[in-house]
Amino acid sequence: MTATGTFAPKPGAAPLGRMIRAQAALETRMLLRNGEQLLLTVVIPTLLLTLFSTVDIVDTGEDKAVDFLTPGVLALAVMSTAFTGQAIATGFERRYGVLKRLGASPLPRWGLMTAKTCSVLVTEILQIALLTVIAFALGWSPHGNPLAVLLLLVLGTAAFSGLGLLMAGTLRAEATLAAANLVFLLLLVGGGVIVPLEKFPGAVQSALALLPISALSDGLRDVLRDGAAMPWADLGILAAWAALGLGAAARFFRWE
Repeated sequence: MTATGTFAPKPGAAPLGRMIRAQAALETRMLLRNGEQLLLTVVIPTLLLTLFSTVDIVDTGEDKAVDFLTPGVLALAVMSTAFTGQAIATGFERRYGVLKRLGASPLPRWGLMTAKTCSVLVTEILQIALLTVIAFALGWSPHGNPLAVLLLLVLGTAAFSGLGLLMAGTLRAEATLAAANLVFLLLLVGGGVIVPLEKFPGAVQSALALLPISALSDGLRDVLRDGAAMPWADLGILAAWAALGLGAAARFFRWE
């Protein structure tokens, strides 16, 4: 107690940076403890990479299957965390009133979204590290510019995060659960992850190439397999989806 009769240190909210770090750590622990989320973010990408790299099921061209599949599976891992997992978790947090209560806490709403984004990034780093180790064990031989890979992953995360938050903030939780899983399956099949886009008819192929998963998987493949310097077209598509998704989420997201 000080001479003036007040307690020191003064009670009050923690510094903003500390609150964001604490919330991000909590979000990450909750994600890693969730069995369904682990299935989406770790088990399915790992099984797909291992199975299709070792068993000749899909014609991936003249190169080794693992060289074609690894970039697509990395893109799938980003989508599973930034879009599917985040949409489902946020949708049910909104339904149960968690977001409303957190929004009334000293942590500002933009700080909560920042913490969620940090949690997504931490999870993606763990995913990419695991998948990279498995791919190397299967004989993967990557090429290309690491900066281009980083830009693709960051823009892909932004694009899928925006779309996931838009879905979670506008639909009912049950509808978000169904829609997010359906989109995950559809993009897994038609997004160039496992099946090359060249296998689809011309008109369909042109439309599928504009999807964020196609831009991310093709961009990563151009860099990591073909050694391209900077896939500007794919980066542009991802940037457009990121701007559209994040802008719409910021405008239409409902906290209750």
